[in-house]
Amino acid sequence: MDVTASFLSPRRVTRQIAVGSVKVGGDAPISVQSMTTTKTADVEGTLEQIYALAANGADIVRCTCNDQAAAEGLVQIVPRSPVPIVADIHFHVEMALAALEAGVQGLRLNPGNLRKPEEIKLVASEARDRGVPIRIGVNAGSLHPDIYKRFGGATPEALVESARLELAYFDEVGFSDVKISVKASSVATMIAAYRLASATFDHPLHLGVTEAGPLPGGLLKGTAGIATLLAEGIGDTLRYSLTADPVEEARAGRQLLESLGLRERKGLDLIACPSCGRAEVDVIKVATEAQAALNALDVPLQVAVMGCVVNGPGEARHADLGIAAGKKRGHLFIKGEIVRVVPEDEMVEALVEEAKKIIAEGVEARLLARDLTAEAEAAADRALLLDDRGTDVNHAQERIERIRRRVEHEGPD
Repeated sequence: MDVTASFLSPRRVTRQIAVGSVKVGGDAPISVQSMTTTKTADVEGTLEQIYALAANGADIVRCTCNDQAAAEGLVQIVPRSPVPIVADIHFHVEMALAALEAGVQGLRLNPGNLRKPEEIKLVASEARDRGVPIRIGVNAGSLHPDIYKRFGGATPEALVESARLELAYFDEVGFSDVKISVKASSVATMIAAYRLASATFDHPLHLGVTEAGPLPGGLLKGTAGIATLLAEGIGDTLRYSLTADPVEEARAGRQLLESLGLRERKGLDLIACPSCGRAEVDVIKVATEAQAALNALDVPLQVAVMGCVVNGPGEARHADLGIAAGKKRGHLFIKGEIVRVVPEDEMVEALVEEAKKIIAEGVEARLLARDLTAEAEAAADRALLLDDRGTDVNHAQERIERIRRRVEHEGPD
């Protein structure tokens, strides 16, 4: 876990449950979930998507179980899946029971859709006997009409009350292997609902902004809600609900956790300056090419692309690896130390080559192997750039003299 996580609020302590091999809550790592968009009856197509999701950071995958064909598909999908499978149940108790029979490792029930107490308790009893956890998946768009009316809308209090009532049915049959979500499409409502849920329940919470929409807006909405709560120590698992390829959901979830230092970096973290007038190359172009090339390697490194040799290595000294652009040349650096100077047209190639060597040999070994003349070359490039641009671009001394004269002339009030 990254030291960055120590600057966040302490994580709220919750009960721990197990979704198959994945622990959720307690001291378990925050997990990433997504959902397939295929027809579950299409076994091969669904498995292909599940494997893609797992490869991009999903720890748990949810599949719809809306008819008999879907339930039968789950029978073949569950044992072949690389991650635990949760069956999504909406209206039919028969589908929940069929999914359990298929061997799923979790259920998601929407209290606004499956409403009969005896059916809810029947599913909970079956899940209890099989050791299968259930997510109480409250959604602002499908609240029970009675709750909606009582609270005057889909308020945070209404969402939490819906989860509380469902939990009471579970308690009646001695079932407590539960996680809870109280999602809304409004980011503000979602944040308030989860804060209230965190104060109300000790069960693990599954975070998400529902129906967030397509990229990039959906990504922004999801991040605004999920990251706010994670920073407050709330949340044990999460899902981005995007109108996009679900791989984007898994990737976003994993990157968010890595960015907050809540999961060990598994893939590339490319940072780049926004570019400015000091840049000697097209930073956006170089960063885009570097990201594509390094993504193909799937390296767990933080890599920096900086447009200025004067400040770049220092500003990105925390990066595992980076390149700073000068006039027709790039300064390749590791942890802020210049290791090589390369021609401009070889910068991306040099990054890729060095990334491979860092993975194979380690950072310390690559620092020991650095070109001993590189720092001197880099210093000469920096001096030349400063000489060309001038170190006093704001005419500081001239301005200071004018300020002094004005103060002396005007005097204090």
